[in-house]
Amino acid sequence: MPQTPTFAAMFNSSGYSRHLYSSSEENYGGLFYHDNNLVSGSLEALIQHLVPTVDYYPDRTYVFTFLLSSRLFIQPHELLAKVCLMCIEQQRLNEAILDKAKIRKFAPKIMQLLAEWTEIFPYDFRDERMMRNLKDMTLKIATLDELHRKTMQQITQNLIQKLATLNQYEEVLSKLNATVTDRLTVLKTKPQSIQRDIVTICSDPYTLAQQLTHIELERLSHIGPEEFVQAFAHKDTLDNNKNCFNDLKKASNLEAYVEWFNRLSYLVATEICMPVKKKHRARVIEYFIDVARECFNIGNFNSLMAIISGMNMSPVSRLKKTWAKIKTAKFDILEHQMDPSSNFYNYRTALRGAAQRSMTAHSTREKGLQPILGKRQHEEGHGDFDNYWQTMDGSAARREIFSDEIIDACDRLLGVPLFVQALDLCHLQLSWV
Repeated sequence: MPQTPTFAAMFNSSGYSRHLYSSSEENYGGLFYHDNNLVSGSLEALIQHLVPTVDYYPDRTYVFTFLLSSRLFIQPHELLAKVCLMCIEQQRLNEAILDKAKIRKFAPKIMQLLAEWTEIFPYDFRDERMMRNLKDMTLKIATLDELHRKTMQQITQNLIQKLATLNQYEEVLSKLNATVTDRLTVLKTKPQSIQRDIVTICSDPYTLAQQLTHIELERLSHIGPEEFVQAFAHKDTLDNNKNCFNDLKKASNLEAYVEWFNRLSYLVATEICMPVKKKHRARVIEYFIDVARECFNIGNFNSLMAIISGMNMSPVSRLKKTWAKIKTAKFDILEHQMDPSSNFYNYRTALRGAAQRSMTAHSTREKGLQPILGKRQHEEGHGDFDNYWQTMDGSAARREIFSDEIIDACDRLLGVPLFVQALDLCHLQLSWV
Protein backbone atom coordinates (compact mmCIF):
# COMPACT_ATOMS: atom_id res chain seq x y z
CA MET A 1 0.00 0.00 0.00
CA PRO A 2 2.08 2.96 -1.22
CA GLN A 3 2.01 6.01 1.02
CA THR A 4 4.45 8.63 2.28
CA PRO A 5 5.40 8.40 5.96
CA THR A 6 3.18 9.93 8.60
CA PHE A 7 3.71 13.57 9.42
CA ALA A 8 4.99 12.70 12.91
CA ALA A 9 7.42 10.15 11.50
CA MET A 10 9.11 12.78 9.37
CA PHE A 11 10.43 14.60 12.45
CA ASN A 12 12.22 13.60 15.65
CA SER A 13 12.77 15.67 18.78
CA SER A 14 15.63 17.57 17.19
CA GLY A 15 14.03 18.27 13.85
CA TYR A 16 14.04 16.43 10.52
CA SER A 17 14.61 12.70 10.81
CA ARG A 18 17.84 11.54 9.20
CA HIS A 19 16.41 8.03 9.02
CA LEU A 20 13.41 9.01 6.89
CA TYR A 21 14.67 7.10 3.88
CA SER A 22 15.96 4.08 5.74
CA SER A 23 15.34 0.80 3.92
CA SER A 24 14.54 -1.13 7.11
CA GLU A 25 11.02 -1.97 8.19
CA GLU A 26 9.75 0.33 10.94
CA ASN A 27 6.60 0.66 13.03
CA TYR A 28 4.88 4.00 13.60
CA GLY A 29 1.79 3.74 15.76
CA GLY A 30 0.60 0.43 14.32
CA LEU A 31 1.62 1.27 10.73
CA PHE A 32 4.48 -0.69 9.17
CA TYR A 33 6.72 0.93 6.56
CA HIS A 34 9.26 -0.69 4.29
CA ASP A 35 11.56 1.38 2.08
CA ASN A 36 9.49 4.45 2.91
CA ASN A 37 6.25 2.80 1.79
CA LEU A 38 3.32 1.88 4.01
CA VAL A 39 2.87 -1.88 3.64
CA SER A 40 0.50 -2.88 6.45
CA GLY A 41 -1.13 -1.89 9.70
CA SER A 42 -3.98 -2.58 12.06
CA LEU A 43 -7.44 -1.59 10.85
CA GLU A 44 -7.77 1.13 13.48
CA ALA A 45 -4.36 2.58 12.63
CA LEU A 46 -5.14 2.58 8.91
CA ILE A 47 -8.47 4.31 9.52
CA GLN A 48 -6.72 6.91 11.65
CA HIS A 49 -4.22 7.39 8.82
CA LEU A 50 -7.12 8.14 6.49
CA VAL A 51 -8.57 10.85 8.72
CA PRO A 52 -7.32 14.34 7.77
CA THR A 53 -6.27 16.96 10.30
CA VAL A 54 -5.44 20.65 10.11
CA ASP A 55 -1.83 19.82 9.11
CA TYR A 56 -2.23 16.45 7.36
CA TYR A 57 -4.04 14.94 4.41
CA PRO A 58 -3.45 11.41 3.01
CA ASP A 59 -2.30 11.25 -0.59
CA ARG A 60 -4.77 10.12 -3.22
CA THR A 61 -3.03 6.78 -3.74
CA TYR A 62 -3.63 5.84 -0.11
CA VAL A 63 -7.22 7.11 -0.17
CA PHE A 64 -8.03 4.99 -3.20
CA THR A 65 -6.18 1.88 -2.02
CA PHE A 66 -7.60 1.90 1.49
CA LEU A 67 -11.19 2.72 0.50
CA LEU A 68 -11.01 -0.15 -2.01
CA SER A 69 -9.40 -2.81 0.19
CA SER A 70 -10.94 -1.88 3.54
CA ARG A 71 -14.35 -3.19 2.46
CA LEU A 72 -12.94 -6.69 2.92
CA PHE A 73 -12.81 -5.98 6.67
CA ILE A 74 -15.33 -3.23 7.37
CA GLN A 75 -18.43 -2.12 5.48
CA PRO A 76 -18.24 1.32 3.85
CA HIS A 77 -21.03 2.82 5.95
CA GLU A 78 -19.25 1.72 9.14
CA LEU A 79 -15.96 3.16 7.87
CA LEU A 80 -17.55 6.51 6.99
CA ALA A 81 -19.23 6.64 10.40
CA LYS A 82 -15.86 6.03 12.10
CA VAL A 83 -14.11 8.68 9.99
CA CYS A 84 -16.80 11.25 10.73
CA LEU A 85 -16.73 10.44 14.45
CA MET A 86 -12.93 10.75 14.58
CA CYS A 87 -13.12 14.10 12.81
CA ILE A 88 -15.79 15.37 15.20
CA GLU A 89 -13.84 14.26 18.27
CA GLN A 90 -10.43 15.44 17.11
CA GLN A 91 -11.69 18.84 15.95
CA ARG A 92 -14.21 19.13 18.82
CA LEU A 93 -17.05 19.94 16.46
CA ASN A 94 -19.67 19.13 19.11
CA GLU A 95 -18.47 21.74 21.57
CA ALA A 96 -20.51 24.88 22.15
CA ILE A 97 -17.55 27.17 21.50
CA LEU A 98 -15.55 26.29 18.39
CA ASP A 99 -12.09 27.36 17.35
CA LYS A 100 -13.30 28.83 14.07
CA ALA A 101 -9.82 29.62 12.76
CA LYS A 102 -8.78 26.00 13.24
CA ILE A 103 -12.04 24.67 11.79
CA ARG A 104 -11.65 26.83 8.67
CA LYS A 105 -8.29 25.14 8.04
CA PHE A 106 -9.72 21.67 8.67
CA ALA A 107 -12.98 21.93 6.70
CA PRO A 108 -11.34 21.89 3.23
CA LYS A 109 -9.49 18.69 4.18
CA ILE A 110 -12.57 16.70 5.18
CA MET A 111 -14.46 18.09 2.18
CA GLN A 112 -11.67 16.90 -0.10
CA LEU A 113 -11.84 13.41 1.42
CA LEU A 114 -15.62 13.27 0.97
CA ALA A 115 -15.28 14.59 -2.58
CA GLU A 116 -12.74 11.89 -3.49
CA TRP A 117 -14.86 9.17 -1.88
CA THR A 118 -18.00 10.21 -3.77
CA GLU A 119 -16.03 10.59 -7.01
CA ILE A 120 -14.17 7.26 -6.94
CA PHE A 121 -16.74 5.06 -5.17
CA PRO A 122 -20.14 6.69 -5.82
CA TYR A 123 -21.98 3.35 -5.67
CA ASP A 124 -21.19 3.11 -1.95
CA PHE A 125 -23.71 5.89 -1.50
CA ARG A 126 -26.58 3.82 -2.83
CA ASP A 127 -26.69 2.69 0.78
CA GLU A 128 -29.01 4.95 2.78
CA ARG A 129 -26.68 4.70 5.77
CA MET A 130 -23.86 6.22 3.70
CA MET A 131 -26.10 9.08 2.56
CA ARG A 132 -27.20 9.68 6.14
CA ASN A 133 -23.60 9.99 7.35
CA LEU A 134 -22.76 12.26 4.42
CA LYS A 135 -25.73 14.51 5.16
CA ASP A 136 -24.86 14.72 8.86
CA MET A 137 -21.27 15.74 8.08
CA THR A 138 -22.52 18.20 5.47
CA LEU A 139 -24.74 19.92 8.04
CA LYS A 140 -21.86 20.29 10.50
CA ILE A 141 -19.56 21.79 7.89
CA ALA A 142 -22.26 23.94 6.29
CA THR A 143 -22.93 25.78 9.54
CA LEU A 144 -19.34 27.04 9.68
CA ASP A 145 -19.11 29.03 6.47
CA GLU A 146 -21.26 29.89 3.44
CA LEU A 147 -18.48 28.88 1.03
CA HIS A 148 -18.18 25.47 2.69
CA ARG A 149 -21.92 25.02 2.45
CA LYS A 150 -21.87 25.64 -1.31
CA THR A 151 -18.93 23.26 -1.76
CA MET A 152 -20.72 20.47 0.10
CA GLN A 153 -23.88 21.10 -1.91
CA GLN A 154 -21.85 20.74 -5.12
CA ILE A 155 -20.32 17.47 -3.90
CA THR A 156 -23.78 16.14 -3.06
CA GLN A 157 -25.24 17.26 -6.39
CA ASN A 158 -22.41 15.59 -8.34
CA LEU A 159 -22.99 12.37 -6.40
CA ILE A 160 -26.74 12.41 -7.02
CA GLN A 161 -26.12 12.99 -10.73
CA LYS A 162 -23.76 9.99 -10.92
CA LEU A 163 -26.25 7.74 -9.15
CA ALA A 164 -29.03 8.96 -11.45
CA THR A 165 -26.86 8.14 -14.48
CA LEU A 166 -26.33 4.62 -13.12
CA ASN A 167 -30.07 4.18 -12.61
CA GLN A 168 -30.74 5.27 -16.19
CA TYR A 169 -28.07 2.87 -17.48
CA GLU A 170 -29.58 -0.04 -15.55
CA GLU A 171 -33.03 0.82 -16.91
CA VAL A 172 -31.68 0.82 -20.46
CA LEU A 173 -30.10 -2.60 -19.95
CA SER A 174 -33.34 -3.93 -18.53
CA LYS A 175 -35.32 -2.63 -21.52
CA LEU A 176 -32.78 -4.11 -23.94
CA ASN A 177 -33.11 -7.52 -22.31
CA ALA A 178 -36.91 -7.30 -22.47
CA THR A 179 -36.74 -6.31 -26.15
CA VAL A 180 -34.48 -9.25 -26.97
CA THR A 181 -36.87 -11.64 -25.19
CA ASP A 182 -39.85 -10.30 -27.13
CA ARG A 183 -38.01 -10.52 -30.46
CA LEU A 184 -36.92 -14.07 -29.72
CA THR A 185 -40.56 -15.06 -29.20
CA VAL A 186 -41.44 -13.55 -32.58
CA LEU A 187 -38.47 -15.23 -34.25
CA LYS A 188 -39.51 -18.68 -33.03
CA THR A 189 -42.98 -18.24 -34.53
CA LYS A 190 -41.84 -16.36 -37.66
CA PRO A 191 -38.25 -17.30 -38.60
CA GLN A 192 -38.41 -15.08 -41.66
CA SER A 193 -38.80 -11.97 -39.44
CA ILE A 194 -35.01 -11.48 -39.55
CA GLN A 195 -34.44 -10.91 -43.25
CA ARG A 196 -31.14 -9.00 -43.28
CA ASP A 197 -27.78 -10.09 -41.99
CA ILE A 198 -25.16 -7.89 -40.36
CA VAL A 199 -23.20 -7.51 -43.62
CA THR A 200 -26.24 -6.00 -45.34
CA ILE A 201 -26.97 -3.69 -42.41
CA CYS A 202 -23.40 -2.40 -41.98
CA SER A 203 -21.13 -3.23 -44.89
CA ASP A 204 -18.04 -1.41 -43.55
CA PRO A 205 -16.07 -3.52 -41.00
CA TYR A 206 -14.39 -0.42 -39.54
CA THR A 207 -17.75 1.20 -38.81
CA LEU A 208 -18.93 -1.87 -36.93
CA ALA A 209 -15.62 -2.13 -35.05
CA GLN A 210 -15.96 1.51 -34.08
CA GLN A 211 -19.49 1.00 -32.74
CA LEU A 212 -18.34 -2.07 -30.83
CA THR A 213 -15.70 0.11 -29.20
CA HIS A 214 -18.30 2.73 -28.26
CA ILE A 215 -20.42 0.03 -26.62
CA GLU A 216 -17.38 -1.39 -24.82
CA LEU A 217 -16.33 1.99 -23.46
CA GLU A 218 -19.85 2.91 -22.39
CA ARG A 219 -20.28 -0.32 -20.46
CA LEU A 220 -16.80 -0.18 -18.99
CA SER A 221 -17.31 3.39 -17.78
CA HIS A 222 -20.03 2.27 -15.36
CA ILE A 223 -17.95 -0.41 -13.65
CA GLY A 224 -16.75 0.63 -10.20
CA PRO A 225 -13.34 -0.66 -9.02
CA GLU A 226 -14.99 -2.14 -5.93
CA GLU A 227 -16.90 -4.56 -8.17
CA PHE A 228 -13.65 -6.41 -8.87
CA VAL A 229 -13.04 -6.85 -5.14
CA GLN A 230 -16.56 -8.13 -4.63
CA ALA A 231 -16.34 -10.45 -7.63
CA PHE A 232 -13.23 -12.23 -6.41
CA ALA A 233 -13.84 -12.06 -2.66
CA HIS A 234 -13.97 -15.41 -0.90
CA LYS A 235 -17.03 -16.66 0.95
CA ASP A 236 -17.24 -16.40 4.72
CA THR A 237 -15.28 -19.36 6.06
CA LEU A 238 -17.64 -19.66 9.03
CA ASP A 239 -20.70 -20.07 6.82
CA ASN A 240 -20.16 -21.53 3.36
CA ASN A 241 -23.75 -20.78 2.37
CA LYS A 242 -23.56 -17.10 3.17
CA ASN A 243 -21.50 -14.66 1.18
CA CYS A 244 -20.23 -12.06 3.62
CA PHE A 245 -20.08 -9.45 0.84
CA ASN A 246 -23.71 -9.68 -0.28
CA ASP A 247 -24.57 -6.55 1.68
CA LEU A 248 -21.83 -4.62 -0.14
CA LYS A 249 -23.11 -5.24 -3.65
CA LYS A 250 -24.65 -2.02 -4.95
CA ALA A 251 -24.11 -2.51 -8.70
CA SER A 252 -23.87 -5.34 -11.23
CA ASN A 253 -22.06 -3.57 -14.04
CA LEU A 254 -19.20 -6.08 -14.13
CA GLU A 255 -21.67 -8.92 -14.66
CA ALA A 256 -23.42 -6.87 -17.36
CA TYR A 257 -20.07 -6.39 -19.08
CA VAL A 258 -19.39 -10.13 -19.03
CA GLU A 259 -22.88 -10.73 -20.42
CA TRP A 260 -22.07 -8.30 -23.26
CA PHE A 261 -18.92 -10.29 -24.10
CA ASN A 262 -20.96 -13.51 -24.21
CA ARG A 263 -23.67 -11.86 -26.26
CA LEU A 264 -21.19 -10.66 -28.86
CA SER A 265 -19.67 -14.15 -29.11
CA TYR A 266 -23.06 -15.77 -29.65
CA LEU A 267 -24.09 -12.98 -32.04
CA VAL A 268 -21.08 -13.78 -34.24
CA ALA A 269 -21.93 -17.49 -34.19
CA THR A 270 -25.62 -16.77 -34.88
CA GLU A 271 -24.87 -14.45 -37.83
CA ILE A 272 -22.55 -17.05 -39.36
CA CYS A 273 -24.96 -19.95 -38.96
CA MET A 274 -28.11 -18.14 -40.13
CA PRO A 275 -27.44 -18.15 -43.92
CA VAL A 276 -28.43 -21.34 -45.74
CA LYS A 277 -25.86 -21.18 -48.54
CA LYS A 278 -22.17 -21.87 -47.96
CA LYS A 279 -21.02 -18.84 -49.96
CA HIS A 280 -23.17 -16.55 -47.80
CA ARG A 281 -21.81 -18.07 -44.60
CA ALA A 282 -18.28 -17.67 -45.98
CA ARG A 283 -18.98 -14.00 -46.68
CA VAL A 284 -20.12 -13.44 -43.09
CA ILE A 285 -17.04 -15.19 -41.71
CA GLU A 286 -14.75 -13.05 -43.86
CA TYR A 287 -16.65 -9.97 -42.73
CA PHE A 288 -16.15 -10.76 -39.04
CA ILE A 289 -12.46 -11.48 -39.65
CA ASP A 290 -12.17 -7.96 -41.08
CA VAL A 291 -14.14 -6.55 -38.12
CA ALA A 292 -11.82 -8.37 -35.71
CA ARG A 293 -8.79 -6.96 -37.51
CA GLU A 294 -10.21 -3.43 -37.26
CA CYS A 295 -10.86 -4.01 -33.54
CA PHE A 296 -7.20 -4.97 -33.17
CA ASN A 297 -6.09 -1.84 -35.03
CA ILE A 298 -8.32 0.36 -32.84
CA GLY A 299 -7.10 -1.35 -29.69
CA ASN A 300 -10.46 -2.94 -28.83
CA PHE A 301 -9.10 -6.26 -27.61
CA ASN A 302 -12.24 -7.24 -25.70
CA SER A 303 -14.43 -7.27 -28.82
CA LEU A 304 -11.60 -8.94 -30.72
CA MET A 305 -11.52 -11.79 -28.21
CA ALA A 306 -15.32 -12.08 -28.24
CA ILE A 307 -15.37 -12.36 -32.05
CA ILE A 308 -12.61 -14.98 -32.03
CA SER A 309 -14.49 -16.91 -29.32
CA GLY A 310 -17.67 -16.84 -31.40
CA MET A 311 -15.87 -18.07 -34.50
CA ASN A 312 -14.27 -20.89 -32.52
CA MET A 313 -17.59 -22.17 -31.18
CA SER A 314 -18.32 -25.73 -32.22
CA PRO A 315 -21.30 -24.86 -34.47
CA VAL A 316 -19.03 -22.54 -36.49
CA SER A 317 -15.75 -24.44 -36.41
CA ARG A 318 -17.44 -27.62 -37.68
CA LEU A 319 -18.51 -25.90 -40.93
CA LYS A 320 -15.65 -27.55 -42.85
CA LYS A 321 -16.99 -26.89 -46.34
CA THR A 322 -17.63 -23.25 -45.50
CA TRP A 323 -14.16 -22.73 -44.04
CA ALA A 324 -12.67 -24.36 -47.15
CA LYS A 325 -13.90 -21.35 -49.16
CA ILE A 326 -12.05 -18.86 -46.93
CA LYS A 327 -8.45 -17.68 -46.82
CA THR A 328 -7.73 -17.92 -43.11
CA ALA A 329 -4.31 -16.22 -43.01
CA LYS A 330 -5.70 -13.03 -41.40
CA PHE A 331 -7.71 -15.03 -38.88
CA ASP A 332 -4.66 -17.11 -37.96
CA ILE A 333 -2.69 -13.94 -37.24
CA LEU A 334 -5.44 -12.63 -34.97
CA GLU A 335 -5.65 -15.93 -33.12
CA HIS A 336 -1.88 -15.81 -32.67
CA GLN A 337 -2.19 -12.39 -31.04
CA MET A 338 -4.72 -13.77 -28.55
CA ASP A 339 -2.77 -16.99 -27.91
CA PRO A 340 -3.07 -17.75 -24.16
CA SER A 341 0.37 -19.36 -23.96
CA SER A 342 3.03 -17.70 -21.75
CA ASN A 343 0.28 -15.91 -19.82
CA PHE A 344 -1.03 -14.14 -22.95
CA TYR A 345 2.42 -12.77 -23.80
CA ASN A 346 1.46 -11.75 -27.37
CA TYR A 347 -1.66 -9.98 -26.16
CA ARG A 348 0.21 -8.13 -23.42
CA THR A 349 2.81 -6.96 -25.92
CA ALA A 350 0.09 -5.72 -28.27
CA LEU A 351 -1.71 -4.01 -25.37
CA ARG A 352 1.40 -2.09 -24.36
CA GLY A 353 1.86 -0.95 -27.95
CA ALA A 354 -1.78 0.12 -28.20
CA ALA A 355 -1.49 2.02 -24.91
CA GLN A 356 1.48 3.96 -26.25
CA ARG A 357 -0.36 4.79 -29.47
CA SER A 358 -3.42 5.91 -27.51
CA MET A 359 -1.35 8.29 -25.35
CA THR A 360 0.14 9.99 -28.42
CA ALA A 361 -3.04 9.93 -30.55
CA HIS A 362 -4.38 13.21 -31.93
CA SER A 363 -7.83 12.08 -33.05
CA THR A 364 -10.77 10.18 -31.59
CA ARG A 365 -10.31 7.53 -34.27
CA GLU A 366 -6.86 6.71 -32.90
CA LYS A 367 -7.70 6.80 -29.19
CA GLY A 368 -9.75 3.61 -28.78
CA LEU A 369 -8.17 1.35 -26.16
CA GLN A 370 -10.18 -1.48 -24.67
CA PRO A 371 -8.21 -4.31 -23.03
CA ILE A 372 -9.55 -7.74 -22.21
CA LEU A 373 -10.90 -6.79 -18.82
CA GLY A 374 -10.13 -9.97 -16.98
CA LYS A 375 -6.50 -10.12 -18.08
CA ARG A 376 -5.11 -6.77 -17.05
CA GLN A 377 -6.04 -7.19 -13.39
CA HIS A 378 -3.39 -9.89 -12.95
CA GLU A 379 -0.53 -7.93 -14.50
CA GLU A 380 2.42 -8.32 -12.11
CA GLY A 381 0.05 -9.38 -9.34
CA HIS A 382 -1.91 -6.13 -9.00
CA GLY A 383 -4.51 -4.05 -10.81
CA ASP A 384 -3.24 -1.35 -13.14
CA PHE A 385 -5.52 1.33 -11.73
CA ASP A 386 -3.72 4.27 -13.37
CA ASN A 387 -4.61 2.82 -16.78
CA TYR A 388 -8.04 1.95 -15.40
CA TRP A 389 -8.84 5.62 -14.75
CA GLN A 390 -7.31 6.71 -18.07
CA THR A 391 -9.57 4.27 -19.87
CA MET A 392 -12.60 5.50 -17.91
CA ASP A 393 -11.85 9.19 -18.38
CA GLY A 394 -14.20 10.66 -20.94
CA SER A 395 -15.13 7.29 -22.38
CA ALA A 396 -18.84 8.06 -22.52
CA ALA A 397 -18.14 11.14 -24.65
CA ARG A 398 -16.35 9.29 -27.43
CA ARG A 399 -19.30 9.19 -29.79
CA GLU A 400 -19.86 10.55 -33.24
CA ILE A 401 -22.96 11.60 -35.17
CA PHE A 402 -25.11 8.53 -35.83
CA SER A 403 -26.09 7.73 -39.39
CA ASP A 404 -28.98 5.40 -40.18
CA GLU A 405 -26.45 2.66 -40.89
CA ILE A 406 -24.88 3.07 -37.45
CA ILE A 407 -28.26 3.13 -35.71
CA ASP A 408 -29.27 -0.09 -37.48
CA ALA A 409 -25.93 -1.69 -36.62
CA CYS A 410 -26.29 -0.81 -32.93
CA ASP A 411 -29.82 -2.17 -32.93
CA ARG A 412 -28.49 -5.39 -34.42
CA LEU A 413 -25.65 -5.66 -31.90
CA LEU A 414 -27.78 -4.93 -28.85
CA GLY A 415 -31.29 -6.04 -29.73
CA VAL A 416 -31.29 -8.96 -32.15
CA PRO A 417 -32.32 -12.32 -30.63
CA LEU A 418 -29.60 -14.93 -30.29
CA PHE A 419 -29.55 -18.68 -30.40
CA VAL A 420 -28.01 -18.61 -26.96
CA GLN A 421 -27.36 -22.33 -26.70
CA ALA A 422 -24.80 -24.08 -28.85
CA LEU A 423 -27.36 -26.86 -29.32
CA ASP A 424 -29.71 -24.37 -30.97
CA LEU A 425 -26.97 -23.33 -33.37
CA CYS A 426 -26.19 -26.95 -34.21
CA HIS A 427 -29.85 -27.64 -34.86
CA LEU A 428 -30.08 -24.55 -37.06
CA GLN A 429 -27.34 -25.79 -39.41
CA LEU A 430 -27.99 -29.54 -39.47
CA SER A 431 -29.71 -29.40 -42.81
CA TRP A 432 -26.90 -27.66 -44.68
CA VAL A 433 -23.53 -28.55 -43.10
